[in-house]
Amino acid sequence: MGADVLLVDRPVEPDWGYPDYPHRFLYRNRRSVQVDLQTPEGVEAVLDLVEKADGLIEGFRPGVAERLGLGPDECLARNPKLVYGRMSGYGQTGPLAQRAGFDLNFLSLTGALWAIGEADRPPVPPLILAGDFGGGGAFLALGMVSAMWEASRSGQGQVVDAAIVDGALNLMAYTYGNLEGGTWNPERQSNLIDGGDWRYCVYTCSDGRFVSLAVIHPKFLDNFLAKADVQLPVELGDPADVANWPTYRQWMAQVIAARTRNEWVELFDADDDCVQPVLDLVEAPNHPHLQARESFTEIGGTTQPSPAPRFSRTPSEITRLSPSPGEGAGDVLRDWGFSDADIARIATPVTATRATEED
Repeated sequence: MGADVLLVDRPVEPDWGYPDYPHRFLYRNRRSVQVDLQTPEGVEAVLDLVEKADGLIEGFRPGVAERLGLGPDECLARNPKLVYGRMSGYGQTGPLAQRAGFDLNFLSLTGALWAIGEADRPPVPPLILAGDFGGGGAFLALGMVSAMWEASRSGQGQVVDAAIVDGALNLMAYTYGNLEGGTWNPERQSNLIDGGDWRYCVYTCSDGRFVSLAVIHPKFLDNFLAKADVQLPVELGDPADVANWPTYRQWMAQVIAARTRNEWVELFDADDDCVQPVLDLVEAPNHPHLQARESFTEIGGTTQPSPAPRFSRTPSEITRLSPSPGEGAGDVLRDWGFSDADIARIATPVTATRATEED
């Protein structure tokens, strides 16, 4: 979205099983400089960068940045307008602040993981969308731009404590509101939007593929029944009664299993039917709607999601693929106003031991 983002990479990258650099789509448009934070020279180099930055994001365990000499006090002393973003799983405070964890662990505490999946099976990990990316990255990004906006007026920076558990809980505000209001059943797959309601489910077709069905409103359900040429089995009881949802779900499963996925898609391709194919990762880039909107971008031999959201006057664009550590360091530091002597001091990596698990 126009920001100049500089990665401060380690001199020696841990082997964490990531893909090669052109395929690290999350790092696209960024540039990189390698710095050894275990040395006073490396810490001073980062503080020099801080002086010229609008914001800094760190993802260490709480307290590590302070021990390195790169905590909020040191950074804000060098740049009072700096927005200091802290990304963590459990937050900077609390009994679990120092505990290691991953997306699935963080999500476990929020109720969100419990609520996702089928009633007779364990909860299903929602990739890392609800925790790391939704509750973490999205809320950190909102916090950063909000604090930068405020700093542009007040002249004062501040710390943004973005905990994945906090963000994920905010994503669950709708669900917790329904729970408090008495319209949400704590049991999994027994509610309107968790796969409990037979009118809002994913069903298996005759070819083993899937369609999503969201015909909660009477208009859409009537349209589905007419086009599918089926009638509700009223002998099963009131279809809106929660007690009857499981039997109606079994009935609808049999209806959907009578056709292939593509046959269903063709049948419901020209109206507000709320029936869509469940595409796999290979199929999605080829869907006509996503192609028409150019929702995927081909660049450097890769196919990747296009930037979002879309701006009418200042459209986002992908200008470069993910950099390898230190790639383009000289150019970016010149752009940031550093002299050649400074560049030689900041951008020359030194031999470092592999980072510890704590860091």
